Amino acid sequence: MRAVLLRLAAKLAAGLAMVLTVATFTFFLVHALPGNPGDAAYEAYVLGGMPPETARAKVAVIYGFTSHEPLTDQYLGYLGQLARGNLGVSISYSGVPVSDVIRAAVPWTVLPVLSGLVVSFLVGCTAGVIAAVRRNSRTGGLLSLSGSLMAGVPSFVLALLLAFLFHTLWNVLPYGDTSDVTIAPGFTPDYVGSVATHAVLPVATYALLSYGGWLLTMKSSVASVLGDDFILAAELRGIAPATRMRYIGRNAVLPLFTTLALSIGHMFAGSVLIEDVFDYPGLGNLLLKSIGSRDYPLMGGAFLLITVTIVLANIVAEMLYSVIDPRVRR
Repeated sequence: MRAVLLRLAAKLAAGLAMVLTVATFTFFLVHALPGNPGDAAYEAYVLGGMPPETARAKVAVIYGFTSHEPLTDQYLGYLGQLARGNLGVSISYSGVPVSDVIRAAVPWTVLPVLSGLVVSFLVGCTAGVIAAVRRNSRTGGLLSLSGSLMAGVPSFVLALLLAFLFHTLWNVLPYGDTSDVTIAPGFTPDYVGSVATHAVLPVATYALLSYGGWLLTMKSSVASVLGDDFILAAELRGIAPATRMRYIGRNAVLPLFTTLALSIGHMFAGSVLIEDVFDYPGLGNLLLKSIGSRDYPLMGGAFLLITVTIVLANIVAEMLYSVIDPRVRR
């Protein structure tokens, strides 16, 4: 147990160093963009009718520094704000804290991405087992072909195709936003049903995009398991075909759990194009809007959340794999 805790502490320390590195890179990258972020916020407030002195003071509150200070002092002020959990105040959302803006957008990324990921994992792994076991049949060939085709389709192409077919051409699914604006939010059947129907296209896009990768990976893993001695011993004992299928799948799916954990960590980073196509107000859409409006505090907060999620996913994946596979634990 002590060794496990020490290993976990080392991983957390490495993850913290990575987050700090990305935060530093983001700070200097933002300052390298045309237009100082503090100046951009100051100009926005002044154009909105705020007195210059008040605007300058508000910029100092948002960033922890003023734009005329040396870059090192600005960086130290930024780290000080970050250490206190203060991500600043959004410029484009009229002074709303960045943490509140991100907190409102995160569920609308987690809902479709996580749903699509779970569906694609279950369907893709099942199809991968069938494609590997029946690789010499027509069914196995068609499944492998479908996986190869879906793995090669760009995300925005698939999203545009689904939007055109199911919304523009057939008009069977809604498009844009998270629910019907005429329905009041709440845990009512109408609102929940509206949220579900608005999420169908994004969920289907994520599921189809991930399906091919899970199928091909699972097929390769099953192919390697089929040559192991314990499968041959089970076949010689005369196990039923359905039991053999479960036996193979249970052992072949172990390496995919690591990839699944990493995919969950990358959910925020991979949602930008799809949310933009469907005008779905998740974190990816929020990040694009913050870049377009030069909302530097919001941009930095979104990048930081993506980084933290990926780092935590890597730690969880490594620890989880040692738990589910006794060979790695030993």
